[in-house]
Amino acid sequence: MDFSIRKLKTSDYNDVLIGWWKDWGWQAPAQDFLPENGEGGLMVLDKGTPVCAGFLYITNSSVAWVEWIISNKNYEKNRAEALDLLLDRLVLTTEKLEMKYVFATNDNKSLINKFINKGFKKGSNTTELIKVL
Repeated sequence: MDFSIRKLKTSDYNDVLIGWWKDWGWQAPAQDFLPENGEGGLMVLDKGTPVCAGFLYITNSSVAWVEWIISNKNYEKNRAEALDLLLDRLVLTTEKLEMKYVFATNDNKSLINKFINKGFKKGSNTTELIKVL
């Protein structure tokens, strides 16, 4: 498949991502909760059609955090390949930044399997806890 990949733009949050989260029945995170105010990640496109996106939090330690992986529910033909490319590029980005660990949380079984196939190890069962100040 001939995908392209690019850094997220500010407009992607309102124009694309909020709709995707809604389509999947998820509550969209606040834009300022995302790295770089919603621009800290990548989007995969198929001939200009957005297919999937994900975010990368860079910490002040040796850890990068891959999070908020989301896809276009209406795009079915090569979504799995696009997600593979997205994960590969997010991990490659952490390697270029000389991070030592890549951390991810997820509860989607097929996406968890993709992470495991990419060499991620399953941690403990956790609960996400967020406090808005």
